Amino acid sequence: MVQVIEREVPVADGVRVEVHDGTVRVEGPRGTLERDLWYPSVDIRAEPDKVYVGTPLDKKNQKSIVGTYASHIANMVRGVTEGFQYKLKLVYSHFPIQVKIEGKVVSIENFLGERKPRTARVMGGSVVAIQGDELTVTGIDKEHVGQTAANIEQATRIKGRDPRVFQDGIYLIEKGVEAST
Repeated sequence: MVQVIEREVPVADGVRVEVHDGTVRVEGPRGTLERDLWYPSVDIRAEPDKVYVGTPLDKKNQKSIVGTYASHIANMVRGVTEGFQYKLKLVYSHFPIQVKIEGKVVSIENFLGERKPRTARVMGGSVVAIQGDELTVTGIDKEHVGQTAANIEQATRIKGRDPRVFQDGIYLIEKGVEAST
């Protein structure tokens, strides 16, 4: 089959990629990720050192899905080799924010002096750590790490007050590769 558009994703040493019935499985030193990536007329094939994503059709939808799937696979390979890390900072002026991790929930207490704690869900295998006034979210799945950071940030969103005056909250300050341990 002649491919009109084809993207290749390099696979790092020590990483194994398997494709079976639209499911892509990536195994590496940090763990295993599995994801369903199926779309009509989009083919994914894995070789030991590269993954090819292509389509024989010259249509906009197929071309965009090829790029999207190539990015997803590249993120999966990067996740199982390096991991992802997002850093958030606690910002408050009058009432000190207290953050606790209770299983798969981050509890934010004393936000703007509120009595009831605000909560944010931790997604997938993400890990949240607290160091002083900074929160660190780490994991191998980029989407789960990013969604966990967004859940924490959105939990402290202020409604009905002037954001120029009430700047309290938890804000994303850095995202990148997880520091090697």
